[in-house]
Amino acid sequence: MAKYSEEFKIKLVTEYLNGNLGYKLLAKKYNMPSQTPIQDWVRSYKIKGIEGLKRRKMKEAYSVQFKMDTIQFMVETGASFQ
Repeated sequence: MAKYSEEFKIKLVTEYLNGNLGYKLLAKKYNMPSQTPIQDWVRSYKIKGIEGLKRRKMKEAYSVQFKMDTIQFMVETGASFQ
């Protein structure tokens, strides 16, 4: 699970962009050990919007059986790696 929720990130970014508090004071207000995550969230928000604050999906994991079937298919058909 993520350390900070999407809602929390949006709240802090909005508060920063409204100009009420700087990075350091926001971190102190919300008992964060560092201002760096807030800086990262603001930067990401400015570049990508709300999507920049969402968690990234993890890479898809394939089962061993799927991998073995794929290798067998490549050997039998001469298919390329890609």
